[in-house]
Amino acid sequence: MQGISRAIDVIAVSLPHRFGVLGIIAILPAVAQVHNAPVSSAATLTTLASFNGTNGAMPWFGSLVHGLDGNFYGTTTYGGVNDNPGCGPPGGVAGCGTVFKITPQGALTSLHSFDLTDGAALYGGLVLATNGYFYGMAGGGPGPLGGCPGWCGTVFRITAKGALTVLHYFNQNDGRDPESTLVQAASGNLYGTTVIGGPSDSGTIFTMTPAGALTTLFAFSPPGGPPNLEGGLVQATDGKFYGLSQRFGTSNHGTVYRVTSEGTRTTLHSFSGADGATPKGTLVQATDGNLYGTTYFGGACNLGTIFRITPGSTFTSLYSFCGADGANPSTGVIQATDGNLYGTTPGGGAYGFGSIYQITTAGVLSTLYSFSGSDGAKPIGGLLQATDGNFYGTTNLGGADGVGTVFQLVSGLGPFVKTLPTSGNVGRAVKILGTNLMGTTSVTFNGIAASFTVTSASLITTTVPLGASTGQVQVATPGGTLSSNVAFRVRP
Repeated sequence: MQGISRAIDVIAVSLPHRFGVLGIIAILPAVAQVHNAPVSSAATLTTLASFNGTNGAMPWFGSLVHGLDGNFYGTTTYGGVNDNPGCGPPGGVAGCGTVFKITPQGALTSLHSFDLTDGAALYGGLVLATNGYFYGMAGGGPGPLGGCPGWCGTVFRITAKGALTVLHYFNQNDGRDPESTLVQAASGNLYGTTVIGGPSDSGTIFTMTPAGALTTLFAFSPPGGPPNLEGGLVQATDGKFYGLSQRFGTSNHGTVYRVTSEGTRTTLHSFSGADGATPKGTLVQATDGNLYGTTYFGGACNLGTIFRITPGSTFTSLYSFCGADGANPSTGVIQATDGNLYGTTPGGGAYGFGSIYQITTAGVLSTLYSFSGSDGAKPIGGLLQATDGNFYGTTNLGGADGVGTVFQLVSGLGPFVKTLPTSGNVGRAVKILGTNLMGTTSVTFNGIAASFTVTSASLITTTVPLGASTGQVQVATPGGTLSSNVAFRVRP
């Protein structure tokens, strides 16, 4: 499997590690230019938990996701109770990876430890589907069980209590080595990518029903090898899917592409190096309708960029990282309730251990936090803004045992609600996730009242009411009225 033998573009530094493995931090090339990005004094970081190997180790690209119970769920690439050195990277971190749950207060529970037969090496995160299950992918395992000569990977479903079902074994022909996070489309089906596999062993784009029926939408066949689809897809408001390839394009620095639900793929932008190179992560569509993302290399200092692209392919480079402000972003950005974009870099910052940043849609960046190692290092994964208004994320290394942490960043943003799904027609069942929802007196869809049931302090069930139109969902609670973080789109 490509992910297991992945060459990590890193430099070793000394960090505490119970496995005797050196911590790893992204290489910082000689900096020719430094941005003096302002540091916010309003942001406060708390390390909620440290991974120790048994409860997981080294979370990778995936971000945390909300559960219906108000807790957060995520994956680790290595670690777990199934001690199989064949799963770990060079250096001795054992275990095939885990799915875990963590409360907002920091109580971490390992829900499932992979053992090769059900998968190994989880590089992407989980998606909470409308049926209440979490879905994810393992980049490795189980080989011959899926008709694959090597490590091909799996797609799985897991409950909030840890009951896991393997839905699909990749078999090389339909893809191999998935390293991204699935996305659930408005149709209810799941969409994802594989790094290699397919007829030309160059990666695939696929769709899968929630029950596990997988269809390959597009198989890449570029000359010179796979385009490296480590990032996932996002479905934009036009119904089409948008993604990133780390390689190819006119300058071989990667591309932004669009693919329809029927499998028609179009290249929208080829990176040149000056405007970015090696794009990673998943794009996000902001409230202005544009798509935003990051590149790992390229830009003014060759340490990565943040960019904007319209669905019609108009491209703008917004910002170049230069070391002190962060380096080599590995995942995309999210848009928070204040309208700004937030993200992480695994390198750079004040101490070289990575950073958390805020950037406006106009390109003004502020460094919110720099990791120092003991509080975490190398945050490869992205951020989640939880319904309490705070940000939550993971680091790949650092912490008490050197193999990663879960953290909370408080920046002063207030609570909100989010809907699952974010669009639907009249009569569609909708789940509303939030904080302190007990005692709710009304739910409205763009001002139209809806019937509802308060299931718990973190969950309301409702339906799209007759007469509703696209707009904010608002929930009146004893503590005040909470609005949805994105507009709910009412479909015909």
